[in-house]
Parts: sequence; C-alpha cells; structure tokens
Amino acid sequence: MNSVVWAQFAKDKRNPLVVLLFIAGSILMTLLFAGGVHTPTTVAIFSEEANATEIVEKWEVLLNVDDSFQFVAVDPAQARADVRDGKMDVAVKVMEMDYRLVITSDLPTISYVQQHVDKVFQREAHIQAMAGSEGNDTIREEIETYFNQPPFQMEVQGIDQEEPPQLNLSTQLMFAFTFLISTFLLGFKVNQVTYDKVSGVWNRMILSPMKKTSMYCGYIFYSFLITFFQMVVVLLVFQYLMSYEVGGQLWLILLIAAFFIFSMISIAMLITGIVRTPEQFYAIYPSLIPLIPLISGAYMMPGTITNPVLLFIADLFPMAHAMDAMMSVIFYHAGLSDVIMALLTMLLIGIIAMGLGINLIERRNQ
Repeated sequence: MNSVVWAQFAKDKRNPLVVLLFIAGSILMTLLFAGGVHTPTTVAIFSEEANATEIVEKWEVLLNVDDSFQFVAVDPAQARADVRDGKMDVAVKVMEMDYRLVITSDLPTISYVQQHVDKVFQREAHIQAMAGSEGNDTIREEIETYFNQPPFQMEVQGIDQEEPPQLNLSTQLMFAFTFLISTFLLGFKVNQVTYDKVSGVWNRMILSPMKKTSMYCGYIFYSFLITFFQMVVVLLVFQYLMSYEVGGQLWLILLIAAFFIFSMISIAMLITGIVRTPEQFYAIYPSLIPLIPLISGAYMMPGTITNPVLLFIADLFPMAHAMDAMMSVIFYHAGLSDVIMALLTMLLIGIIAMGLGINLIERRNQ
C-alpha cells in the first residue's frame, strides 16, 4: 500500500498545479456565487412629475427601511436604460401616492421588491388617511412612537437557546461548492486506477509481491488524503481569513467531511468499475457530479425541494446527508450523537458502492 501511496504522491509532487487549482477553485466559486448573497439589492427610483425632486426625496427615505434593498434616486432616462441593459432588475417610478415598476423580465427579485414597495405605499396611505380624517398633523409621530413602544411585545426564542437559529446562505453555499470541487478532485485521483490498467502498470503490480488488497487501499487512501487536505485548507481559509461562520466544532465538521469523502470515493470507484477507459470516466463522471448538489438541494434553502422522487434520489448520494449534518452542527449546535445517523448513512453508501465497484473491476479483469 505504501508503494502505491508514494507513487501517487510523487506524481502530484512533480506537478502540484492540479491540486492548487482545485483549492483555488473552491474559494473562487464561493466568493463568486455566495459572496453577494447578503448584499442589499440596488433599486433605482425616479419620478417624472412636476415636483419630481420632492417626491423622490420623500419616498427614498420611506422605502429605505429594509436592509435587503437599497433604493437610489436616479435620472429617469438612466433608470430605464439600466433596466433595459440588465444592470438593474427593476426600477420604481414613484408618484405622489402611487408607483409603477419598470421591468424587462419576470425575475424572482421583482416580486420581493414589489411586496416591499406595496407595503410602504399602503402604510403611507393609511397614515395620510388617518391624518386627514382627524385633522391631526402629528399623527405620523404618534404612530411611529406607537410602533417603537407598543403595548404588547412578542419575543421569538429557540427551543434550547435564547435566540432562534438563522440560516446563513453564504455558509451553506461555501460548503456546497467545497464539496462539489472536492468531489471532482477525488474522482480524478480514483481514475488513476483506470489509467494504470490501460498503461499496464496494474498488471505489473499484480505480478509483484504486493497484494491486490494493498493496491486498492493505496489508491483509496491517497485519494482520501489529498481530498481531505484540500478541504481542510479551504475551511481554514474561510474561517480564519474570511471570517465565515463555520461554527465552534471544527473537529466535528472535519469528521463529517471525512465520511463524505470516503462515500464519494466509493461512488467514484463504482463508476471506475463501469467504464473501460479513462476517457469514458471523464465523459460520465463530470456530467453526473454537478447534478448531485442540485438534486440534494445544496444550493437552495432547506425544504425547497419537496418532490418525493427527487428526495429519494438525493438520499442515494452522500451530499444531502453531509449538508444536513453540516447545517445542524453550525446553525443548531448539534453534537456527534445528533449527526451519527447521517454519518452511518454515508458510511453505508460508501461500503455498498465500494463493494460493487471493486467487484465490477475484478469481473472485468477476469
């Protein structure tokens, strides 16, 4: 086994660029797709009324009460051009007591903007109606005071802690992309079995005193080590250099990652047993792997996928179990006993896939 491990290490030592690219890819994909999750959406507001300046200033203050949106006063022509060119999803044309949305396509952001703007306009209409009916100019101050100091207050509290947990989508996407990139890395390392079989190295190792069990263990162990190293580096960079919320139980997170890596190595070994050449592996594996996070819901809020067929397919792969365990540890402060079922499920998937993969490889050799 040691000979196989050192032989694979010597290849990466001579050309470490591949491993470094995978590490950089995990970080860049997270920054590219998850870095702006919590940044406020910029929405242009403008008016074409006679007193446009006063109207825009009034509604700009009233609309900027939600951290999710940032309403910016823009020239009408510029606002329409930005929406048309795709620089902004939506712009709001404000009037004295009404508004219109300027859009070019039906994007998910538009519905959220419309709900927020409609809520603000309805509230302002109620305030002005109350002020007009009562003839009281200070009604706005009284209402704001009432909201700031209500007679009844409701506090939301978690079951086992003072504050309820809040899901951080950036952290979820960070783990999703880290798992995705590590899956590609371990797959390409497992594919060395097919390379060595085609090149004849596998047959020479069989004729040597080395046992076949040691040969398989060498490939599997080195694939595990290099992928685990990549994942540890990425997690440490995000936790200590980029201040991502990784939680206080890093050892448990790494344990979950270790089970996930073993399970995915087994699936890669299963695909290796199905194909005949490295080229066939590169045709099947990169096409299958990107679908696993999508089916598992790794890129979405929990509970988004409700189709029973998709949920059944997701349970056949370790990604869904690993993501559930990770989110439980980080956001719900779960312990080892709380995620033991997810770990055992990933271990079971790995054992079954590994057994089938090695069996297929041996049958093909015979």
